[in-house]
Amino acid sequence: MRTVSVKDVRKEYRLGATAVSALKGVSLEVARGEFLAIAGPSGSGKSTLLNLIGCIERPTSGQIEIEGTDIGPLSQGSRAELRARRLGFVFQTFNLLPVLTVAENVEYPLLISSVGRVERVERVRKALSEVGLERFSRHKPGELSGGQRQRVAIARALVGSPAIILADEPTANLDHKTGTEVLHLMKEINTGSGTTFIFSTHDSKIMSMADRVVELRDGEVAGD
Repeated sequence: MRTVSVKDVRKEYRLGATAVSALKGVSLEVARGEFLAIAGPSGSGKSTLLNLIGCIERPTSGQIEIEGTDIGPLSQGSRAELRARRLGFVFQTFNLLPVLTVAENVEYPLLISSVGRVERVERVRKALSEVGLERFSRHKPGELSGGQRQRVAIARALVGSPAIILADEPTANLDHKTGTEVLHLMKEINTGSGTTFIFSTHDSKIMSMADRVVELRDGEVAGD
């Protein structure tokens, strides 16, 4: 069963009077539970595609469905609700709030979703346990290594029990050993829970572990 469907999606950006095409008619089907890598050099459109699937941006044309829901007609509020309920995000720069503790960073998406306090505490504990950081819950991000911070980011993505986790170059700021450990952790989560993972990457480690690699070149799927 597919969990993401992208049909003839185009995305243009305006730079003054010039239109720049980031995506040029991309079509893609992602199966539920898939560990998918979207690969390509810088400027190929892979991060743009992830942002469109993640309801962060809207396509210029084409259709995107998330678990059977056409996200095109959705209002800004409905898109935000879908992001909170069904999607998790992991970024190469971690995007943790430095003034909050590890537990508070992981809890943050649940505050937006209005989850009750008792349930929030239990979900945060479970998410941190899954990534092996339960004993660091009171630390601040600045007290952690890069690999630990990325694990916190993964816990934050997991805490809402998403169907899909979108990971934008998640190993780019990590050394080889740490990046491999984080990648194996995400694969364990994928295998254990059936959560769909979609990566944008040019990391050969991710591509070798992926169920499938879709390559973008100049805003198009290579080979189409």
